[in-house]
Amino acid sequence: MSIYYFDHAASAPRRDEVADAMAPFQHGIVGNPSGTHRAARAARRAVEEARDDIAAFVGAPARGVIFTGGGTESCALALGGVAYQRRAAPQGLVVSAVEHHAVLENAERLARDVPQCRVSFVGVDHDGVVDLDQLAACLDATTSVVSVMTANNETGVLQPLDALARVVRTHAPHAVLHTDAVAAAPWLDLSVATADMDLISLCAHKLGGPVNAGVLVQRQKIALTPMVLGGGQEQGIRGGTVDVAAVVGLAAAVRLAAAERDEAVRHVTQLRSRMVAALTALSDVEITAPHAARLPGHVHVTIGGVVSDEVLFLLDQDGICASAASSCSSGAAVASHVLAAMGMSPDRARGAIRFTMGAETTADDVDYVVAAVERAVSRLRSTS
Repeated sequence: MSIYYFDHAASAPRRDEVADAMAPFQHGIVGNPSGTHRAARAARRAVEEARDDIAAFVGAPARGVIFTGGGTESCALALGGVAYQRRAAPQGLVVSAVEHHAVLENAERLARDVPQCRVSFVGVDHDGVVDLDQLAACLDATTSVVSVMTANNETGVLQPLDALARVVRTHAPHAVLHTDAVAAAPWLDLSVATADMDLISLCAHKLGGPVNAGVLVQRQKIALTPMVLGGGQEQGIRGGTVDVAAVVGLAAAVRLAAAERDEAVRHVTQLRSRMVAALTALSDVEITAPHAARLPGHVHVTIGGVVSDEVLFLLDQDGICASAASSCSSGAAVASHVLAAMGMSPDRARGAIRFTMGAETTADDVDYVVAAVERAVSRLRSTS
């Protein structure tokens, strides 16, 4: 059976070019980049070249690129690195209510574990866009970190980072601005989209790179307490030997994303319009946040009268890979905190499905999926 892959936001297909770039560092002698002999120097050269590529992708200095074990660790380092650095004084962490769990759970843990640290959650409107007035009310001179994602991983909705930054700089001049740009990286020019952010989190596998490869990028030097100790690697901010193959794969993925972005956005935007028109023609199918600015590859819908897991089961029988929400919850069927924060009723949210596309997706793929959705929904409604 053919596979119709509509779950790029969970993990994009591994690119052949990425695998080819990684291959020399996945077998035989791979030096430790912290060493001094020739094998180590070759490894270090590959790491530093990867650092340069990622810096160019984000529009930041190479010295600001800190390699991590993935996007989750990157977000944890951003929040925890600042919170522990400022632990001697009262401080506040401010995060949006629709953040990935990598941000939400780390913020909650820091509020428990770091004395004098509190966390505030900023609400969003019905489209999932951060309420700037509510944000301003959460800020003061003690605010240490403000974390708002560039684009939501479930709905694809973009956040107004430039306007958000102006609010933060006005009301919390000492705050560090962090953005989780993991979902946005395949589609946006991050040198523009995240220009006002101090810290940017990325990961490789949403770009067609390897899993467990990530990066925290600093636009300017930020004092961070390391969350992973042991060896002083990565400028003393993240201990542990750098996985040469992983960072080379990440660099290859960002180079491809940058080179192909304009054409990919044009192509996938057309497919999104085609899919939205076809799905909304079906009975009681609604597009989430239809008027908000969104990533081109995301089509998030709610379907009345069905449960998303049952629809996904039937779609899987037709070879279609999609998801109900974020795919970072151990496969558990849990209510979406994103949709709840947007004010969506639990009854409507139970029929939520996320389809996410990539450059290799075709119009025929879209038509096949829409037809399969129509069959699945008709079947489920007839037996309910």
